[in-house]
Amino acid sequence: MKVLLIKDVKGLGKAGEVKEVKDGYGKNFLIGKGLALHATNEVLKKYEAQERKAKEQEALEIEEAKTLAETINSTKLTIKHKIGANGHLIGSVTNKEISEALKSQFDIELDKKHITLDKKIKTPGIFEVDCKLGHAVHATLKIDIIEE
Repeated sequence: MKVLLIKDVKGLGKAGEVKEVKDGYGKNFLIGKGLALHATNEVLKKYEAQERKAKEQEALEIEEAKTLAETINSTKLTIKHKIGANGHLIGSVTNKEISEALKSQFDIELDKKHITLDKKIKTPGIFEVDCKLGHAVHATLKIDIIEE
């Protein structure tokens, strides 16, 4: 019996592979536990169509991430913050604050978890932060911290 593996099966193969197995093992274990499907022509064509659609979707997401990276790389964000008597910021600029400023000034939505600060920003000036955009695409955002 030929089966199409839906999930990785230890000792048999990885998801997406077509394997020849004994009838009892295929029907009772693999298909019964939802690890595989009976490899008919219809099932194989459906699986290939799903794979093609997933690859197209991933390519589209990568293209969107690269476009967003170009936009972020050419953007200079200005954040106003209170400054104490010693010339340092009162508190520090957080990735949440950067995310909110990006949304309000440039209408770019970027989750605060995707903004990486090497060290805390506690002084006014120009800083660069790394932004992870998914699919191994990164951007560098320039931030200008000024006195409120």
